[in-house]
Amino acid sequence: MKKCTKCGETKGREEFYRQAKMADGLLSKCKTCTKRDVRENRARKIDYYREFDRARANLPHRVEARAAYAQTPKGKDAIRRKSVAWDKRNPVKKAASTAVNNAVRDGRLTRQPCEICGKDKAHAHHGDYSKPLDVRWLCTKHHAEWHKHNTPKCPDQEKAA
Repeated sequence: MKKCTKCGETKGREEFYRQAKMADGLLSKCKTCTKRDVRENRARKIDYYREFDRARANLPHRVEARAAYAQTPKGKDAIRRKSVAWDKRNPVKKAASTAVNNAVRDGRLTRQPCEICGKDKAHAHHGDYSKPLDVRWLCTKHHAEWHKHNTPKCPDQEKAA
């Protein structure tokens, strides 16, 4: 048994994380208090941690590992499950995307370069998902930038709110 220095409760040794530097080999606060402290610290410094996470995710060895995993059967299955789940959560967006792809395939809509920088590879951007063929053509960079500063009109999101 050990007393937590944070909450003052006496708990079993299994309720404390290991810490080799401590005399008894255990952290002085219990797992519950430690988890709460970590959550509070992250909430307090959220901008710092988001930037840290973003930089860490973009390290070359992590990008390579994700790409390699995506090529494995397990990775392909995970991507498929994620895609199916997104489709179920966003039926209006999915329908708009399908309508654009069908219109491009049938020649009713022509792919255009990015309207900001002129890059050839551009996405069809919906400002209002209830008008599926009313799109702007934006490259990956400018599409992400638009979404960072704006919120498109989408019944899926209104329903969830």
